[in-house]
Amino acid sequence: MADPELTPRPGILLIAPPVLEDPNFRRAVVLLCEHGNEGSFGLILNRPIDLQLSDVMEEVVVYDDTINLGGPVNRDTLHFLHRYDEALPDAITLPNGVQWGGDFATLHALMERGDIAKQDLRFFVGYAGWSPGQLENEIDAGGWILAESSADAVFAEEPSTLWRAVLRKMGGQYAVLANFPDDPRMN
Repeated sequence: MADPELTPRPGILLIAPPVLEDPNFRRAVVLLCEHGNEGSFGLILNRPIDLQLSDVMEEVVVYDDTINLGGPVNRDTLHFLHRYDEALPDAITLPNGVQWGGDFATLHALMERGDIAKQDLRFFVGYAGWSPGQLENEIDAGGWILAESSADAVFAEEPSTLWRAVLRKMGGQYAVLANFPDDPRMN
């Protein structure tokens, strides 16, 4: 099901096909942040959870948006994506103006000053991870659809509609998959 022109690399979206029943990845859209000989690392973009940043951090941080479940691995870790390449040292640059991580003390100071817009920042607890070769095997078996990412997808205002929106934007056979019922038995 994967687009044969695309290969796993940082900045690629991994879209779960509609028949994937693994509850960790059902209808997930994952931004691949790292891919190499040591494995792969990604963050699920469309799993907002009912937690605030203050629920997962001891320090008081002014951020009133919900955070996201980045994946089933190490749910005690905190990750963030943003659009502040110049402002946050040590951030890893991904395609389309998206940055991953960076100096958290600097981010905290920017947040305290009110210099961060919530539409340019997303927090995640946990992550999605694959051992070397595992992701390629899953893709070859039809376990993921690959698509180019965009800042609009990464920072979507309505993450709950992202899975369908990305598939529709891809067009053709993928747009048809976007209409696949949540439970085909109820069709």
